[in-house]
Amino acid sequence: MSTRRFTDELPDPMQPASDNNQTASAPRSPAIQPAPGRRTQATKREGAHLPRTLTQVINEADEKVMQGDLVDYVPLATSFDPLDGLIGGGLRKTELTLLGGAQGIGKTIATLQIARNIAMRPDQYAFYLSYEHTEAHLMHRLLCLESVNPPEMEMANSLKLRDLYNIIVSQRAKKFMGRNDGSGSLQAILRDHPKTIEPLKRVLRYSDRLIMLKASPAVTNLRAIKEMTARLADATGGNVTVFVDYLQKIAVHPERPRDENDKVTIIVEGLKDIALSLDVPVFSIVAADREGLKSKRIHLYHLRGSSALDYESDIAIIMNNKYQILAKDHVAFNPYNAKAYRNWVVFTVEKNRAGRAMVDVEFQLHGQHFAFNPRGQRVQQQLIDDKVIET
Repeated sequence: MSTRRFTDELPDPMQPASDNNQTASAPRSPAIQPAPGRRTQATKREGAHLPRTLTQVINEADEKVMQGDLVDYVPLATSFDPLDGLIGGGLRKTELTLLGGAQGIGKTIATLQIARNIAMRPDQYAFYLSYEHTEAHLMHRLLCLESVNPPEMEMANSLKLRDLYNIIVSQRAKKFMGRNDGSGSLQAILRDHPKTIEPLKRVLRYSDRLIMLKASPAVTNLRAIKEMTARLADATGGNVTVFVDYLQKIAVHPERPRDENDKVTIIVEGLKDIALSLDVPVFSIVAADREGLKSKRIHLYHLRGSSALDYESDIAIIMNNKYQILAKDHVAFNPYNAKAYRNWVVFTVEKNRAGRAMVDVEFQLHGQHFAFNPRGQRVQQQLIDDKVIET
């Protein structure tokens, strides 16, 4: 399997972006060639900020439909059910989706799993920027995730991170000691071990379409993200979804924000601009503020930063541990059942331009395997709500 090297065409993310206004050149060998007569992503961007009559907009939409280009009408499913049904079918181009919650609730697990779900489609790419984890660590997480094979959740041969590391170290040690049953390279080790051969096969099915970057909170700013996304959009025919982990760590320069609220405003407006101007979905993790971490239940207004998070996002989802937000009468009535909810996470759609808001759905978290069971359900029990219980 050959792997395209997008990085050969992209600016170095570890170097600050230049302040000039030169347009990034398109990759030399795009993965998807535009169909004859179809406007390229670069051509679309050239006219993105030019005024057009409604007639021109209708004619352009008509041309795209006639050519069979229906991407503007078909959302990208996250494959988390019933969440997709609540947000209009999934992620849409030009839209910004925010995912918030406390530390350790599973935000990165959910986001990486959604990126994996999108990259599993043969015509879609996922661009995952992590300000907290290396690409190698994310790869190890994906191997653990694939060991349970969501949505099948096959736990018999499941891998924990410690198990994976032990397999790699022990097999490499055998090779070093000259034993014939020891494997050398990482891929050879994973191919030869019965617990890792299937996870490796599953990862390789989409590994060419999941593009990862260890971003730097010092230098990987909005301009660098936009330039890289623009080149990926050109190389993939616009079939790329951007994931950011996480929003508050994006570098802000040459702008000089007065405070964190100003910084978050600049970042969230920049991410929304990337979604609109490059015609791609953008999905970003957002951290909670100090008051939110003290709260019994985190809400959208507890996310760290300014009110721009509320206004700029198209969809905002807040994660809470179900056990922590169960109404007291449920915990008192059946404490044993209540403890079983510790491994369930409630996803609350608090903002939704595609439908109803303030709807709770729940998914079971398998934290040791870095995976959610994507077959969830509506929350049936009564949950606490700070707005209700305050006196």
